[in-house]
Amino acid sequence: MKPLEHAMIDEFKTHFRGEALLPGDAGYDEVRQIWNAMIDRRPALIARCVSTEDVVQAVGFARKHNLLVSIRGGGHNIAGNAVCDDGLMIDLSLMKNVQVDPKARRATVEPGCTLADFDAAAQAHGLATPLGINSTTGVAGLTLGGGFGWLSRKYGMTIDNLLSAHVVTAEGRQVHASATEHEDLFWGLRGGGGNLGIVTSFEFQLHPVGPDVLSGLIVFPFDQAKSVLTQFARFTETMADELAVWMVTRKAPPLPFLPAEVHGKEIVALALCYAGDPSLGKKLIEPLRRFGTAHGEHIGVQPYMAWQQAFDPLLTRGARNYWKSHNFSKLSDGAIDAVIQYVGTLPSPQCEIFVAAIGGQTARVAPEAMAYSSRDANYVMNVHARWEGATNDEACIAWAREFFAASQPFASGGAYINFLTQDETDRIAFAYGATYNRLVELKKKYDPTNLFRMNQNVRPV
Repeated sequence: MKPLEHAMIDEFKTHFRGEALLPGDAGYDEVRQIWNAMIDRRPALIARCVSTEDVVQAVGFARKHNLLVSIRGGGHNIAGNAVCDDGLMIDLSLMKNVQVDPKARRATVEPGCTLADFDAAAQAHGLATPLGINSTTGVAGLTLGGGFGWLSRKYGMTIDNLLSAHVVTAEGRQVHASATEHEDLFWGLRGGGGNLGIVTSFEFQLHPVGPDVLSGLIVFPFDQAKSVLTQFARFTETMADELAVWMVTRKAPPLPFLPAEVHGKEIVALALCYAGDPSLGKKLIEPLRRFGTAHGEHIGVQPYMAWQQAFDPLLTRGARNYWKSHNFSKLSDGAIDAVIQYVGTLPSPQCEIFVAAIGGQTARVAPEAMAYSSRDANYVMNVHARWEGATNDEACIAWAREFFAASQPFASGGAYINFLTQDETDRIAFAYGATYNRLVELKKKYDPTNLFRMNQNVRPV
C-alpha cells in the first residue's frame, strides 16, 4: 500500500462532509483510542462520517487507493478491529440518531449509537430490545456478531430482533437488506460480524419493558462456590423466560452493601433481572437466596436503564483486556471445578469469569436461520482478564489461556464471535460451525477482494 499523498487527501476532503483527521491533527489521538488499551494503532487517515454518503465516499477512496480499512462503531470490540495501522479508519461514532415508532414498536438506529443511546430513546416509550450489559458498547458491532443480554431469554438475540438494515457494500452500493430484499445479505448480516458491508442504519423490533424492572445482585463467599455454582447450573435450566440470572466470580469490588472486610476477597455473585411483573419476579428469585449464606444482596425495583449501566464502573475504557470464551449447552461438574480452580489464582483484582445463562427464546430459532448458529449455547462463558500496565500482560494472558484450555473439554460447539480476540483467527470457522461455508459464498459475492477484513474475517476463498 503506497503512502497517502496530500493531493489524494485534499481530493477526498472536497467530497467528504464529515471530519478527516490526519496524524498530528487535534482529536486524532482521542479518536484512534478505543476501549481496550492493548490496542495502539495509528491510521493514515480517519474519516469521521456524518452520513451514508460519507460512508460511500470513504469506501470508494479506500478501494481506489487499495487501503487497509477498519470500521469503528462504538470502539468496544475486544480484538481492536476498529483501528488499523497505516490505512483508513472509517469512524461511524458521530452517526448517533435513533428514531422510535412507539405504535409499530420499531426503532431505526444509526451505527454510532451506544447501548445507552438506544435504551434512552426506546425507554422513553417503555420499550426495549435485547442488547448487551455495558451501556458504552456500540450497537453496530454487538448486533453484527449476535448480541445478547438481560432480555434475551424472553425476546431472543439482538439479531433475532433485527428487521432490516441499510448497507454500503464493498463496491460502494447502497442496498436495503431484509427478509424480502437482498435476503441472502440479510441472512449474513445477522451474525456475520461486518464481513459483508458497512451498516449505516439498523431497524429493530421493540418490546414492552419496564421502565422499572426487578434486578440486582446476591453475593456469596467464595468458599461456598461449589454449592452455589452447582445450584445455579440446575436452577437456570428450568427458570422462566422472563428471568435472567448470570454468575460472576472475581475479587469483590467495594460495593456499599458488602462488609468492608469482604472487599478485595474472592466472591461468587449472582446478577439477575426479571423482565415482567416485579411482584411475581420476587417469588421466582427466592430460591436463589437459599443457594448459600450470602455476604449481602442489593435487589430491588429500579429503572431498566439503570440496571443496563450497573456494570459500567467495572468496564471503563483505558484498561488492558484479554478475553477467552466458550459456549456450553450444560454446565457440568468439570466446568464448575475449573472455574473454582482458576478463580483461586486470579492474576489481577479486575480479572473475572462470568457465565451468562441465555437459552429460552435464543434456543428456539433454527441454527441455519441466520449466520449466527450457536442455538444450543444455553451458557456463554467469558474469561475476562483485565489489568493495568503492560508489565502484567504475560501473567494475565497466560491465566486466561490456561483456564480456557482447562474448561474446553466441557464446552459445546461454536463460539460467540464478539468475544474472540485478535489471536483467535483459527477459531472463526469453528465459531460459525455449519453456517461458515455459506458465509464464504456470500463473502465472494459481496466482498470478493476482502476489502472488509479488519474483523473476525471470513475470507472469500
